[in-house]
Amino acid sequence: MSSATFRTPLIDMIKGLACAAIVCHHLAFYGPMSDIAAPLAPWLMAWLYDYGRMAVQVFLVLGGYLAVASLAPQGVARFDSALTAVAKRFVRLIVPCAVALLLAVLVAALVRSWMSHDSVPDEPTLAQLLANALLLQDIVGEDALSAGVWYVAIDFQLFTLSVLVWAAVRALPGAWARRHGSMLAQGLLVALTAASLLVFNLDSGQDMWAWYFFGAYGLGMMAYWAVQAPRATDWLALIVLLGGAALALEYRGRIAVALVTAVLLVAALRSVRLRQWQGLVPLVRLGQMSYSVFLVHFAVCLLVNAVVGHLFPESPVLNALGMALAFALSLLAGRELYQRVERHVPTWSMALRWQAGLVGAGMLVALGSNWA
Repeated sequence: MSSATFRTPLIDMIKGLACAAIVCHHLAFYGPMSDIAAPLAPWLMAWLYDYGRMAVQVFLVLGGYLAVASLAPQGVARFDSALTAVAKRFVRLIVPCAVALLLAVLVAALVRSWMSHDSVPDEPTLAQLLANALLLQDIVGEDALSAGVWYVAIDFQLFTLSVLVWAAVRALPGAWARRHGSMLAQGLLVALTAASLLVFNLDSGQDMWAWYFFGAYGLGMMAYWAVQAPRATDWLALIVLLGGAALALEYRGRIAVALVTAVLLVAALRSVRLRQWQGLVPLVRLGQMSYSVFLVHFAVCLLVNAVVGHLFPESPVLNALGMALAFALSLLAGRELYQRVERHVPTWSMALRWQAGLVGAGMLVALGSNWA
């Protein structure tokens, strides 16, 4: 396989399924519709509440896979400047994120006065707005303005850490380093994956840092190398060894999901038939716009929760239908965000405008609430 074939409809389908699972998890997690509709299918609501979030591990594995394909498909860094690569990634992530956060702040302000529920965020503070705009909220101890912002911050950290590893290896002097740079970078990334799985991921207090999640991300990287290798046996054995050792040390469902995802990804993408399959069009399209859906669905679900929960506070059937409506509207809103914002090449000026808009609107909301 050439590096140009790393993005396939199958990968987009997997992203689409994982995205749908995350939206359903948040619909079950954030009430009141799910609280009212729960008697209709208590086992389903409980499963979505407890396990739907595991789909994040799929995104982490795919993130590692796609990072290698983008940054170093031939084993050495293909980017000219680490700073430029990191800056481009930040801008690409933050522009649609800032748009979605602005919408979440406005929706929360709209529903706050007539829906009393834990899922409604408090009025934002300036420190909170700035921290979210810079993807630093968890590091500095500020609440997120929307569900899923933590993942955007972690994705950026993981990407940055990977860039720094490849840039550091490329900067090493000497002929040996130049000849064996690819192997050295792979070794460092595998070591970082092992450290995450066997050490850092055991401490949930580290979950605001990339190294806590690098285990799943690194398994995705190894999956890419297994797909590209003439024989996948060695890389698959290493994936299973590291994942199995992590689970033997302490069983974690999220690591089990990441391990299974990495192994199945290798098996699927080494199959010519599956690699060339065009997939199910709706799921492929959902996968392509999954980042936008992931960003915007919280605001949509919050608004629908407020309306349906207020109008039909005792009807399980109508609240279940409200959950289905919120899911559908989340996809439509995500498509709009994807078409109008994410798919366009962002710039620093665009990012600064949206970040300033987020901070300014958030402060107006807070001031308006205080005056009221």
